[in-house]
Amino acid sequence: MTLGILLVGGMGTRLMPLTRDTPKPMLPIAGLPVTEHQLMAAKRAGVTTIVLATSYLSEIFTPYFGDGSRWGINIAYAVEETPLGTGGAIKNAAAALNLPAGSDEPIVIFNGDVLSSHNLAKQIQEHIAHKADVTLHLTHVADARAYGCVPVDENGRVTAFLEKMENPITNTINAGSYVFHPSVIDTITANTVVSVERDVFPALVAAGKKIYGYVEDSYWLDIGTPAALLAGSQHLVGADFKVAATSQIAPTAQLSEGTSVGQGCTIEGGVVIRGSIICADVHIGAGSEVVNSFIASGTRVAANTKIIGNYYSNELISPLNL
Repeated sequence: MTLGILLVGGMGTRLMPLTRDTPKPMLPIAGLPVTEHQLMAAKRAGVTTIVLATSYLSEIFTPYFGDGSRWGINIAYAVEETPLGTGGAIKNAAAALNLPAGSDEPIVIFNGDVLSSHNLAKQIQEHIAHKADVTLHLTHVADARAYGCVPVDENGRVTAFLEKMENPITNTINAGSYVFHPSVIDTITANTVVSVERDVFPALVAAGKKIYGYVEDSYWLDIGTPAALLAGSQHLVGADFKVAATSQIAPTAQLSEGTSVGQGCTIEGGVVIRGSIICADVHIGAGSEVVNSFIASGTRVAANTKIIGNYYSNELISPLNL
């Protein structure tokens, strides 16, 4: 049995107004909430129990995911009344795992705003083989200035956690997926704002703990902006388009460039949609054009409306209010 904690408590301020009524991890990409994609990836890696560490709009998660039986996993919930940072959220959620004292069971930590296709099962295996305290997924980026960088030695052991800098010493960065030995969580102070990236990890390295990097340059994306959300959806669709079974698409409508259409939508004749996310219960009137845009659930788009590179949340849209 492998356990997991999925951090889904962030407010998603960079995605407003899309996150006004929907938490960022519940926004759809390729027709499913981001969190659902992550849960399926965790299950494929052998994770059987996951705690969703929630805070902002926490009430949205439980009705959708329930106890996890629909996906063949066990889901529990931990709610932060006030945000506690990544470390504080992990500490708060770990109580719901009910680990026995002295357990060596690996605990996988996921960030709710990261899409990754890396080999999580192999990351867990390497963690166990190294008898590590923490094993981080690391990836390379072309320009590491926007990230903290994580140098490793010839054995893959992390030597430092460095803040953003103008001239990074390495382009290896923290990709946001961790495997913890349970004893690491014991070091985090409860009910306190703590960052694993700024507080916990540097302290562990300074103390000589075994912190390893699992380096894999697979698909990886921070979906924290509207443009990134669209890019992630387009990648997962992997074809011209994906349409939910309960939606009605007119024969003369044209969908392409990784567009996804959610449940219960009506797309009328002559509509052109490229590279966009159309959420559930959206109606798009005849002759409209939607390009590289996000249209939230329940939106009504009038006929002959052109939407290019925009993001709408539950609105009535006509050519007059664009």
